[in-house]
This record gives sequence, structure tokens and C-alpha cells, in this order.
Amino acid sequence: MAIEGPFWRAIAVFRVASLVYAAVLMAQHRGYEQPLLGWLVIGVMALWTAAATFAYAAGPLRRWPLLATDLTVTMACLLTTPYVQGDQQVTLGSMPVPATWIAAPVLAWAVRHGRRAGTLAAAVVAAGELWSRARVGEASVLINETVLLLMAGWLVGHMVRLAKQAEERMQRAAEMEAAQRERERLARDIHDSVLQVLALVQRRGRELGGEAAELGRLAGEQEAALRELVSVGPPPPLGTIDLRSHLARYGSSSVTVSTPATPLLLPAEAAASVSAAVGAALDNVRAHCGHDARAWVLAEFLDGTVTVTVRDEGPGIPEGRLEQAAADGRMGVARSIRGRMAELGGQVSIVSVPGQGTEVEITLTA
Repeated sequence: MAIEGPFWRAIAVFRVASLVYAAVLMAQHRGYEQPLLGWLVIGVMALWTAAATFAYAAGPLRRWPLLATDLTVTMACLLTTPYVQGDQQVTLGSMPVPATWIAAPVLAWAVRHGRRAGTLAAAVVAAGELWSRARVGEASVLINETVLLLMAGWLVGHMVRLAKQAEERMQRAAEMEAAQRERERLARDIHDSVLQVLALVQRRGRELGGEAAELGRLAGEQEAALRELVSVGPPPPLGTIDLRSHLARYGSSSVTVSTPATPLLLPAEAAASVSAAVGAALDNVRAHCGHDARAWVLAEFLDGTVTVTVRDEGPGIPEGRLEQAAADGRMGVARSIRGRMAELGGQVSIVSVPGQGTEVEITLTA
């Protein structure tokens, strides 16, 4: 990811600064047993600093072999410390020959593979330092350095992880914004062409009657569905669905759907169940009142509760008809409407007056 670039550059600067620091320490100490070997180690560190800086900057080369080689070279330089310094310097607790340079692979592992990899690399380096300074009498110095290495590996890995997550969110936001702009453009184009044609077909079909009326009704249904499809409102939060988009599909020349101007957000499963219950209620209207019977669907949101009402002006439901239908095994209302809402913790109220129509009220806590 592009977000890793600044981290790799920071590690490259750290390598160079640590190399200079190690060379300064080497120049200041005259009590080492093998100073020539120490300068040879400094030379190896310089060569690897240049090679690693180039390799990590290349991007595709940031693989396990490079990381393993980085850690191996660092461990080799670290493990020469007892031979360069001698027993007296080691016992005095002198800084290892590579000095702070040994933290570079820890940081690289953390940036490339996260907290666990950074902590693992820190543990390996700490073990190597423990071996090289096993004869140090003051254990607190070694413990402090080990804790710092472990913290560096974990914290850098954690920061990189957070940075990557932030980059992914920004990328998704940019994609959503681009998709929204494209959707607005399509909505304008469709509104100026397809939707106007469908509205004309619906109106003319209703005027002509007969088979043309049926064609007009279908055109009206498609117009409502297409209008909802190209709506330019912001997308709902992840895992939720705007119930209005489901209900709008039922709109037609015989079914009027009224919804609030603001979204009715419900979990996807709940929105699908409410929509299915409304569809079952409209099926009952067509089955008992006729295919062209008028029906109204009203959705509301008040005090955290979504209420959807389906009303018709049919003959109504005779008293005891629903109970008799359930006893006869006809479970349309019992299962398709009441059963669905019961599973979601919602409620269904059916009010019907013979000769005055039926009203089905579905309530669900959002």
C-alpha cells in the first residue's frame, strides 16, 4: 500500500543515523580487543544499509526472503560483539557494536507484517543480544533494552495497521463518492428519457383502457422501481437497508405507496421480512378484492418504531374468517404476516369492518 512508503523512508533514515552512531562509538573506544574486526562489521553494516534501503524502496521485493536476510545480517553483526569488544568491555556493559542499528529489522518486520511479526523479530534480536552479553553483571540494562525492542516492534506494527485501515476507509469513501457522482449523472439522463417515456405510457394506457391499461399499469410499476433504483440519496450504513426502497416496488396505478422523506433504516433481514409481509397483505387484497382494487401503503417512523399500514376499500373480512382459515390450513396471514413479524419481535394489528375495507398495521422497533 502507498501508506507504507513514509514508513520505509523513515526506516532508511533510521538505518543511516544508527550506522553513523555505531561508527562514532567505534571511533571513541580504544579498549576493544579486535578493533579491525569491529571496523569490518561497520563496513558490512554500511553495505547492507545501502542494499536494504534500495531493496525495501523497490516495493515488490519486500518479501519474506528480504526480511529474513535483513534479520540474519543484523544478527551476524550483533553476535560479533563479544569477539570485537573482549571480556572486559562486555562485562562493563558497553553498547553492542551495531548499537541501535539492530532495531532496523524489527521495524521492517513490523511495517511489512504487523504487530506479531514485529514482536517476533524483536524477540529474536533480544535473544541474540542476550547471548552476546551473557556475562554482563547488571541485568537491568539488558532487560530494559529487550523491553524497548519488544515495545518498538509491537507499537510500530500497531500504528502501521491503523494507518492501513485509515487508508482503506479513505479509498472506500473516494469510491463511494465517485459512484455517487456517476449515479447522479445516470439519474439525470434516465429522468430526461426513460422515466418520461414510462410516465407517458402509463398515462396513455389508463386513458385508452383495455389491454393498453394493463400495459400502462406495468409501465407505472417499472417507473416506480426505476425511480428508486436511480435515487441519488447517500447509501445506507453497512448492514442496513432503507425500507423505502423495498416498499416503492409495490407502487402501481392501483397501489399508492407513501413514505417519509427521510430514510427508514432497518437491518437487511428485518427490512426484507417487513417488505414480504406487506407483499402478502397486497396479495390478499388482489385475491379478495380484485386485481384492480385500490390499496394504500403508508410507512411512518415515530419514537424509534417503524409502522407500515396497508389499507384497502374492499368488502372487509367477516368476523371469524381468519381463525377459520388458520384452522383449515390456510396460513397466509398467520405465517406470511404475523409469523414473520413475531420472529422479529414486531406486532401485527388487523382491523376490518364488513363493507368498509381492511387495515393491516405492522409495527417494528428500528
